[in-house]
Amino acid sequence: MNGPIWLGWVVVLLLAVISIVVFIGKGKFLIAGFNTASKEEREKYNVKRLCHIVGGGFGLLTILLAVFLYFEGELPKKFQWIFPGGYLVIIALILILSNTICKKK
Repeated sequence: MNGPIWLGWVVVLLLAVISIVVFIGKGKFLIAGFNTASKEEREKYNVKRLCHIVGGGFGLLTILLAVFLYFEGELPKKFQWIFPGGYLVIIALILILSNTICKKK
């Protein structure tokens, strides 16, 4: 792995803090698309549920990054598929859940 390992852990710590802030609902302005939506569009969403979905998903992405850093980029062969696939699956789930269960009926 290139660069100092401590820098990666600083990034993980920063992402964990951002994830917690979004999860508790204080960082809804950090959700892409939601912060630029009109007031009418924002009213279509359950903001608390949206923050839980996005914050939780972002937390899972942070955990994946932390595991990758723990192994210093040299994962066992059977786990190497988890990172690209895991990131794609988590991002897809965030998008799907935020556009289905987070919308008000």
